[in-house]
Amino acid sequence: MRIQTLRKFLSVLTSLFAIGLLAATTRGQEIVVYSFSDPNGDVLPQAGVISDASGNLYGTTFYGGTYGMGTVYELSWASSGWTETILHNFNVDGVDGFFPTGSLLFDSAGNLYGTTQFGGSGNCSVGFGCGTIFKLSPAGNGSWHETILHQFKGNDGWQVHAGLVFDSNGNLYGATVNGGKFGWGTVFELSPSKNGNWTLKNLHSFSGGMDGGVPYGNVLLDSAGNIYGLTYEGGGVTSACRYGCGTAFELVRGQSGHWTGKVLHNFTTSTGDGQFPFGSLVFDKQGNLYGTASSGGGSSNSGIVFELSPSSGGEWAESILHNFNDSATDGAGPNAGLIFDSAGNLYSTTIGGGSDGQGTVFELTPAGGGTWTETILHSFSNQGVDGYNPNGGLMLDKSGNLFGVTASGGQNQDGAVFEVTP
Repeated sequence: MRIQTLRKFLSVLTSLFAIGLLAATTRGQEIVVYSFSDPNGDVLPQAGVISDASGNLYGTTFYGGTYGMGTVYELSWASSGWTETILHNFNVDGVDGFFPTGSLLFDSAGNLYGTTQFGGSGNCSVGFGCGTIFKLSPAGNGSWHETILHQFKGNDGWQVHAGLVFDSNGNLYGATVNGGKFGWGTVFELSPSKNGNWTLKNLHSFSGGMDGGVPYGNVLLDSAGNIYGLTYEGGGVTSACRYGCGTAFELVRGQSGHWTGKVLHNFTTSTGDGQFPFGSLVFDKQGNLYGTASSGGGSSNSGIVFELSPSSGGEWAESILHNFNDSATDGAGPNAGLIFDSAGNLYSTTIGGGSDGQGTVFELTPAGGGTWTETILHSFSNQGVDGYNPNGGLMLDKSGNLFGVTASGGQNQDGAVFEVTP
């Protein structure tokens, strides 16, 4: 009964995120690579896909699988099309995690790493567990073996929404949406030892105040090992944002191993700024940071793309590169992070808007003088076999094609993996 109640709540929440606005024109060619199907009618892929050296795609689904609690899947290309192989079925057994929403990560040996929002042995969220960090290792016969690297307990954080990132020493970093010292989420480090165990260290507990709170997206490392990210809330209470509109933050590693937090930008304090950043940050070659905020911005309140640039005094200045839905041809609600191509163009998705109100894939091209030009590469439709409501980020392959997932639509209306050729 508890699982069914949670599934219903999360389905309603996804529907609320997926409200589309106004219309848009498109450019680019889109195809549905794979349509998910499950006898229970629920799959809900949330995170984007990654690829191996052979071009096979890997991702997670929130629902579906043997136990209905989510899967890790592989899509392999053959002359007849793409074939899905389930690498792992998440289970409610008090050890395994379930309901994954973060992207996967490869190590150099071909092992996969990921996170789950719930499950494990912790006692959080009405008995659903506090979430896990897992590793999947190929067993040589086509099967994969799961190892639970960490089960969250609540005081060390819980509900990991995003994926993980490695540093050069093989340590993993990520963020939890809830838990920690103040209950507003954490940034953590997970370090391997010679005996095969992993040790989690809490690097920062968010207070929900000026330092932010509720970090949904992946964290980002610079070459010095400092950590960057976004919080969905915090930064100070205003009439527009009861718990704050969110922050961009940096954690600086000290020589003694102590980490110091710094707020790079407070989305609460600037008139016309974005609100509630849901995704992740990305660096350009000059050390500027780029990201999206899911709402706020122009008069339509449909989100922004922003740049944060460092100054010699240690401060960071924000530039708004794009306000969504200021015209009738745009997307709305950018929930995912951005990616660069080799020419310096930015790409991502919006969960709403577009010509059918069901989301878009967009490109931003630098036009000189600090301005950027937006192009809608695809408007998703809830008619026919197209997917719609893309909630995750994009992946760029070696040929310049973009891959992503939609939470809904496809041949079976259970979500889809898509490819867009700009």
